[in-house]
Amino acid sequence: MALHSDPCEADLLDLVRELAEILESQGLRLVTAESCTGGWIAKLVTDQPGSSAWFEAGLVTYSNEAKHRLLGVSLATLERFGAVSAETAREMLAGALAHSTADLAVAVTGIAGPGGGTPDKPVGTVWIGWQRRGAGADARCFHFAGNRTSVRRQTVAAALSGLRHCLTA
Repeated sequence: MALHSDPCEADLLDLVRELAEILESQGLRLVTAESCTGGWIAKLVTDQPGSSAWFEAGLVTYSNEAKHRLLGVSLATLERFGAVSAETAREMLAGALAHSTADLAVAVTGIAGPGGGTPDKPVGTVWIGWQRRGAGADARCFHFAGNRTSVRRQTVAAALSGLRHCLTA
């Protein structure tokens, strides 16, 4: 899925406020598993006053070793599909839920650039996954345009929008 708009900080904060209202009203808690965003989702979430009522934890697993050690992403998955894949995103979700008591997880893994891209996975390729405890995981591939900051910001916006969708669908 390609997105081309680069949200501003106010847009991101609006998404977090909406997410906070929904999570609080449903009595649910969130966990994040982030790679290319480096904790940006968790930072925005904890900028929201009262987030301790609905945010449990944020795991930044930038390296493959950290994905394996902290989230249980299998080495075979990383070797066969790579860190930027649906399979890795789904295993990151499973690990985040397994290592928390949260009800909802989001995972992001991608190539923010400026280097690191390949013909099969160019810069801007990001997999985002969402999962409610006890339900199946949803992982989607995005292709974001722009510089490193722009790719990361668009990733955060898509992750937050997907969380809202998980809670309202």
